[in-house]
Amino acid sequence: MRLFRFFVILPAFIVAFYLPVSAQNVDAVLNQVMTKSAKAYTDVPVEKVYLHFDKPYYAVGDTIWFKAYVTYNLHQPSPISRIIYVDMIAPHDSLVQGARVQVKNGVAWGSFILSQYAYKKGNYRVVALTNYMNNNGFSYFFNKNITIGDKVNNQVSAQVALKSSLVNKTTKIQAQIYYKDDDGSPYHDKKVSWEIQKDDESIAKGKGVTDKNGFIDVSFLNIKNVKLEGASLLTAVETGDHKTVANTFSLKTVTMPNDFQFFPEGGQLITGVRTKIAFKAIKPDGMGIDVKGTITDNANNVVTEFSSSHLGMGEFVLSPEDGKTYTAHVTYADGGSATPEFPKVGGDGINLGLDNNDPNVLNLKLQCDDAFLKDFKDKTFFVLGKSEGAIYFAAKIVLKDLVYSATIAKSKFPTGVAQITLFTDDGEPVSERVAFIQHNDQINLSVNSDHPDYATRQLVELNIMAKNADQPDQGNFSVAVVDESKVPFDENAETTILSNLLLTSDIKGYIEQPNYYFNHPDQKALADLDILLLTQGYRRFSYDEILNNKMPALRFYPEQGINVSGTLRGNSGIPINRGNVKISIPDKNFFANTVTDADGRFSFTNLVFPDSAKVVLSARDNPRAGELSLTVDGEPRQSIPINYDEPDQVINIDSVLSAYLKNSKMQYSDQHLLKEVVIKDTRIEKTTTHMDYGNLNTLPQIADHVIKGSAFNGCNNVLDCLKALASGMIFDNENFYVFQDYSQGKRTPVQIFVKGSPVDLNFLLTLNVAEIESVELFYKDQLGIVNSTYNSNGAIVINMRKVESTKISYQDLKQIIGNRYEVTLYPKGYQPLRAFYIPRYTGPRASQPTRNDLRSTIYWNPNVNTDKTGNASLEFYNADGQGTYRVTVEGIDKDGNLGRQVYRYTVR
Repeated sequence: MRLFRFFVILPAFIVAFYLPVSAQNVDAVLNQVMTKSAKAYTDVPVEKVYLHFDKPYYAVGDTIWFKAYVTYNLHQPSPISRIIYVDMIAPHDSLVQGARVQVKNGVAWGSFILSQYAYKKGNYRVVALTNYMNNNGFSYFFNKNITIGDKVNNQVSAQVALKSSLVNKTTKIQAQIYYKDDDGSPYHDKKVSWEIQKDDESIAKGKGVTDKNGFIDVSFLNIKNVKLEGASLLTAVETGDHKTVANTFSLKTVTMPNDFQFFPEGGQLITGVRTKIAFKAIKPDGMGIDVKGTITDNANNVVTEFSSSHLGMGEFVLSPEDGKTYTAHVTYADGGSATPEFPKVGGDGINLGLDNNDPNVLNLKLQCDDAFLKDFKDKTFFVLGKSEGAIYFAAKIVLKDLVYSATIAKSKFPTGVAQITLFTDDGEPVSERVAFIQHNDQINLSVNSDHPDYATRQLVELNIMAKNADQPDQGNFSVAVVDESKVPFDENAETTILSNLLLTSDIKGYIEQPNYYFNHPDQKALADLDILLLTQGYRRFSYDEILNNKMPALRFYPEQGINVSGTLRGNSGIPINRGNVKISIPDKNFFANTVTDADGRFSFTNLVFPDSAKVVLSARDNPRAGELSLTVDGEPRQSIPINYDEPDQVINIDSVLSAYLKNSKMQYSDQHLLKEVVIKDTRIEKTTTHMDYGNLNTLPQIADHVIKGSAFNGCNNVLDCLKALASGMIFDNENFYVFQDYSQGKRTPVQIFVKGSPVDLNFLLTLNVAEIESVELFYKDQLGIVNSTYNSNGAIVINMRKVESTKISYQDLKQIIGNRYEVTLYPKGYQPLRAFYIPRYTGPRASQPTRNDLRSTIYWNPNVNTDKTGNASLEFYNADGQGTYRVTVEGIDKDGNLGRQVYRYTVR
């Protein structure tokens, strides 16, 4: 076996990207590959966003606290963007809340309040991105599922067990649903209605009654042979007083068979070439399932046996023989079996393989068959090693034998995913492998408390020490402390700063339990990680894109601040060149001027102002200003990406989050034990309501939610403001929907009324916000008269103030109409920062507040900075919960070194 010679090009640490290839060591083709790769790295650097949350899941009424880390290239804090967009997406991919957050030195933080009017039980997700990240597509957006339970609106817990079977070749779905109340008592003898829905289409429906143990069995035969992917089971159980509690359960776990795939190392099986073959078995919900099986040849001889090592993944080795075909037989842990398609065996090929077991080197092996050697003997091939978009290794070989082996020092690569690619002499990539390089060179974080054990409400003093290469390290960190007895979760399933920035952000597809590979990185975990990378695709730009100049066009530019732009025109519509436009932001005491270009365009860039701040644009300082008109550009809407992490969604939310929801109920109840009512005046001022209109007085006398007219103060667009203020409703496809019904798949829109008359969305643009007295929201029409009359589901009733008619002068009329050369806006600004509440308990217990401290998040600090000695100190008070408290510290330093540490202490 011969070793071939390597010509290694390894740059010094890349700050100004990487060094050009030496023309003395490589030929023109390799030089072109390197040069174009360098251009891609410099012209289109990849920006990433990672969010650290205080908890993995929440309940209605909670606040989500998050810290954003914005990085580029080798995880350095990104200077590219100073704005990130953080969106809360509802279960059916509609936007519930969005925030524009200001980034400073690559970090930012914010929060979302989970209002009982806007949120219900369900699987939501948070998507975070910068505008610049749109250039590289959805795959780089931060996406995390957030499960939200509900004990505010939902007093009944429901749990479903699903199974599927075949009856005379027809699919039969069976569901057993268990209902219980908050005390754990079964909901017996209760009427339940159910329906199977897909894309608003009803597939089957029925009714039943829970038995004495709170169970009800539901089943249906898919006689119509409808494809059930994406279908859901909707249920409603009566709780008394004509009230029902609705639940939605996805049928994804029983609508498809298990899936099994093979992944030959290097991309193909070649006759006579001994090849490592990885495999992955997954259930319909996308989670791995253990599997074992055999490979037989066309003579029915067992060639090899295999079994999964982790989450349905494993590997085996096979040497395909000429003239033979192969069949796979697999048996799943659930008892099912299958004969998945086995990869076809080809000829005239070459494969690149890696052995990643040695901690210091990658053992590389190139293997080809006789036909390929005959065609390409003495031909030149190239091997390139890339990580985070930069090339760290290059070699040139001349093909002499069937097998070539060599080693590549891992020290040449940074920690993370390395892409090793084999090229022909004309620059065509022919085989590739990705591997994970682990140097264990993250920031060394240590956390210590002043005591190992504490009492409830006792002051805790924490010290954090950060070191890098045994030297004190100055970094920026976020710290979350939770009561682990209230917030139990699987550490392996966590999304962390290490698993995200080093692994999942660079790999295509869903990765189950990503923190397993970093939580305790022993030899088995590293071997399982190597198998994972044999089954996943690499997310970075392919060499085909780079070499053929198919890089994405830069259409979305980095944002350093908020921009306000528009056009100045004359009465005839002709753009005004060199016109004067002034901007003022009274709350910030900010004023600026600019001059329009030949197209009448103007722009104020890099502005800083909070959300809903008043912004005034004026072209008053122009000759004949009264004949000028200002128009302002609308803000682009961010698209909602595909949810690649859908397998993380929880079906039985009530049972999975039971410990957390039990505490949530006590918290919510405790907050309402004492509610002081102060009566200031007994006089009642008559206001306009829906009861003043005959066609609406059959709606409930008291609306489900009322928005005061004052909430619209400063609103420039009634529709945009109503989208944010209409709690309990969702705006999607140019319609409002009742959120609870929408989340169950119902798509009948809400009807909007103004002064009792039905109107469309365009009519809202004509309303004067100063004349809005109130907006009443109705989620239910108990009599059904309004819904049936207008073919709607729910109502938005906009009540206008009664305006007394008085004579006005021409000057008054001009003031009311306003000047077209002035525009007042209330654009989306930066989300105001909210402080995490930290109670202080001093003095004897008898003098402290008697109300129970039921906090699950004990402490949250998104901005902890270690000093020159690498130290930072924190202090906070414990809650009333006893048990284990968990401290999680994550962060980054200025050079892009990442750090994470978990520490626990006991409260007795």
